[in-house]
Amino acid sequence: MQRSPSLRPAVGRTGRLAVLALVAAGLWWGWFGWDDSYQHDPATGETSGPYALWQAIGCAASGILLVVVGERLVPSPALLTVAPLAFAAAWALTAVPSDQSGLALVGAVLILVGTLLGASVVVAAIRATCGLTRRRGH
Repeated sequence: MQRSPSLRPAVGRTGRLAVLALVAAGLWWGWFGWDDSYQHDPATGETSGPYALWQAIGCAASGILLVVVGERLVPSPALLTVAPLAFAAAWALTAVPSDQSGLALVGAVLILVGTLLGASVVVAAIRATCGLTRRRGH
C-alpha cells in the first residue's frame, strides 16, 4: 500500500523533529552527562568542576551547528521548541534523581531559558545574514 502524498511531508517533518530532539539531548549527554567528578589542584587547593571549559565550548559550538542545520530542516518555531526542551530534559534526567536540595527544577528552567535564548540568537543571526545576502543580490 502506497502512502498518500499529503502524509509524506508530515511524516518527514516528524522524523526530522525526532532526530533534532535526539541530537539536542545527545549534546547534553555527549558533552556533560558523563562527567560528574570534581578536580582538585593540590598546589593551589582549588577545586573545580565537574565540567571543564572545553566541554562548554564544545557543547556551545555543537549547539550552534545544530541550530544552523535545524533551521534548514524544520520551521523555526518547532526548532526553538524542540531543541531547548530536549536539551533541558536530558539535563533534568541526570540532575533531578540525585537532587537533595530541591533546586534541580530551578536549574532545569534556567537551562531551558538559556538554550532557548541561545538558539533564538542563532536563528536571528541566520535570518539577518540571509536577508543581507538577498538584498545584495547574491
